[in-house]
Amino acid sequence: MYLAIIALPIMGSIVSGFFGRVVGVSGAQLITCTSVLITTCLAITAFLEVGLNNVPVSIELFRWVDSESLAVSWAFNFDSLTVTMTIPVLIVSSLVHIYSIGYMSHDPHNQRFFSYLSLFTFMMVVLVTANNFLLMFLGWEGVGVCSYLLVSFWFTRIAANQSSMSAFLTNRVGDCFLTLGMFAIILTFGNLDYSTVFSLAPYISVGIVTIIGVCLLIGAMAKSSQIGLHVWLPLAMMLRSPEGPTPVSALIHAATLVTAGVYLLMRSSPLIEYSPTVLILCLWIGSITTVFSSLIGLFQQDIKKVIAYSTMSQLGMMVIAVGLSSYNIALFHLVNHAFFALWKRMLHFVYKGLLFLGAGAVIHAVADNQDFRKYGGLIAFLPLSYTVMLIASLSLVAFPFMAGFYSKDFILESAYGGHYLSSIAVYFIATIGALFTTLYSVKVLYLTFLTSANGPLINYKGAHEGDIAMSLPLIILGFASIFFGYITKDLFIGMGTGFFTDNSLFIHPMHEIMLETEFAVPTSFKLAPLFLTLTASALSLVYSEVLPKYLVNFKLTRFGYNIFGFFNLRFLIEAFYNRYITRFILRLGGQTTKVLDKGSVEALGPYGLERGLLKLSSSLSSLDTGVITTYALYILMGLIFYILIPYI
Repeated sequence: MYLAIIALPIMGSIVSGFFGRVVGVSGAQLITCTSVLITTCLAITAFLEVGLNNVPVSIELFRWVDSESLAVSWAFNFDSLTVTMTIPVLIVSSLVHIYSIGYMSHDPHNQRFFSYLSLFTFMMVVLVTANNFLLMFLGWEGVGVCSYLLVSFWFTRIAANQSSMSAFLTNRVGDCFLTLGMFAIILTFGNLDYSTVFSLAPYISVGIVTIIGVCLLIGAMAKSSQIGLHVWLPLAMMLRSPEGPTPVSALIHAATLVTAGVYLLMRSSPLIEYSPTVLILCLWIGSITTVFSSLIGLFQQDIKKVIAYSTMSQLGMMVIAVGLSSYNIALFHLVNHAFFALWKRMLHFVYKGLLFLGAGAVIHAVADNQDFRKYGGLIAFLPLSYTVMLIASLSLVAFPFMAGFYSKDFILESAYGGHYLSSIAVYFIATIGALFTTLYSVKVLYLTFLTSANGPLINYKGAHEGDIAMSLPLIILGFASIFFGYITKDLFIGMGTGFFTDNSLFIHPMHEIMLETEFAVPTSFKLAPLFLTLTASALSLVYSEVLPKYLVNFKLTRFGYNIFGFFNLRFLIEAFYNRYITRFILRLGGQTTKVLDKGSVEALGPYGLERGLLKLSSSLSSLDTGVITTYALYILMGLIFYILIPYI
């Protein structure tokens, strides 16, 4: 069964990719969807068997690397963290596959698209089930390559190629540091197996653990789109509809690619727990990412841009939880997040996943126009999409008793419950980020569905709900966004849970803050995020309905125009990168090519060697004078030189 979880997605990908013309479009869709659905059922069975019974399963297939003291195997480990991660990965992947049947129905390259989806699923399963860093890195790179193939699916479009290259190259930065971290692990521990590395971690110098942890953190920052290495995610997700198929947005944004970095940090918890520096870095990077992305999302007008920055904001919350050593809460929020984001295009993953799927349905219905200022009044035409988006938004802003409420608010309470300066400061920063999250969620809902119609008439004439293949995933995710958090909260968090007794998630006793979070946080600080959420929602609606001219007048002032432009252009970070970093690297590469490839290497190599041989042959040919006495002189000189060799 456990091998089938790994093998079925790659088998479906091979059949669809290599035998697509034989099985046809319907056959490719049926085979890939069936294989992923069966894999999902098996993963749920594994969750019940491994997770609830605390019986980890290990499978070793064959030896991969066998070099002196270093031995790495193709081996997989199913523990409570692994089986929990496979649930959202495979559920979201299954829903994306089903959703794609309707969304991509008119595309001529269905077989290739479904092959990429199944290959992506396989690589993600390898990433989360591997029992050593090298095999995990194989899945890590595999999902990067698959995301490149999926984002550039319509490769004839320049924007698609640009976005896919941006994602690929930005992730290379993180992958470089992750590789350095793996080399440091080999140098320090002599092995790459999780069990060996984690069992020896307490006996290693804190400085070395910090170096390894920082390398792993930078790798996770690139994959999970944290501040500084985030530029690829909005580009990959925010393309105009033809460039980035919406199911790809859902797959990347939800429970898969972007959560790989958070998974790496959670998997490495027995290592980074011994480095306070890494934990503090996680805390501050996550909090800055949360505020940064939610503030930018508030000023975006593209429905996919808003959802993209929403994903980034929630990933920041997960990294905050990692920095607090609350890995179980980070995992709980990751799973929740997957369920409420697939809504706008199958857009996010389970918690976030709800949002992206819904957006895809909306964009599809209004002729692929993504500027939600040109929507309005769609509640009458798209009641199901409105319902799902409302549910997803309520879960996103942590409305009481929705899925996001149980994890997002608990992260904020844990930050305050840490009772040290950094965590309390992060509590206030993250609460402000949650406030901005509420504002952009209300903005999208209001401008898309509730305000008066603002788009051309042709959009409304063709607006309609999707078929059953597009609607069923939304309904399933809607129910998950409502009930999943309540049903599973005692499984993942709280003093009574025994779900992680297999030590797949390790919290050092000195870093345990569950008691403080439960009993030492004042009620006012527990209610502050909810109060700010309700207040911000009410004020935003009042300003939009009653006092809109004040906002318009402010925006028309010089100061307001600059403020809006600064946030709308994403803090000008991309402009800074392009002007000072990308341009510098391009110039450096050009000079390197000129000096080395076309300079010294060429002078010493092919061109220089050729010129030297030509000169030598020309000099030798000049000795051919045709005078016999000259030849006799050459022979005499050679004989004398030969006799003198022993003396020289």
